[in-house]
Amino acid sequence: MAPSDLCPCRTAPDAQPYAACCGRYHVGELALRAPDAQALMRSRYSAYVLGLTAYLRDTWHASTRPAFVEPDPPGLKWLGLEVRCHAVQDADHATVEFTARSKLGGRAHRLHETSRFVRENGRWFYLDGESA
Repeated sequence: MAPSDLCPCRTAPDAQPYAACCGRYHVGELALRAPDAQALMRSRYSAYVLGLTAYLRDTWHASTRPAFVEPDPPGLKWLGLEVRCHAVQDADHATVEFTARSKLGGRAHRLHETSRFVRENGRWFYLDGESA
């Protein structure tokens, strides 16, 4: 993906170039340092779109992190992300409810999840999620 291409997360209301949006958390000085749970969730969605499994693993909390993050199945196409709610419980805990759409083998799929995030030592991590 070119840095000037629109970011896969399509941050509302104005889509931004990848380098100015999720790309800055994937590589460079701000790598792995999303400022809040919603930015981390968006950057994780973009990482799924781009196949950045190392980033997904590195942003997963150690207590729930899988040993290996499987790449998407061949032919899976991510179609879009809608953040429904970002709720902050306290300075170090938040949830993000979202719907991610994808298509595989001509069939459309929706992932509707409420994800939990925790901040440790100033860094946000994905903890787990509950599908709706």
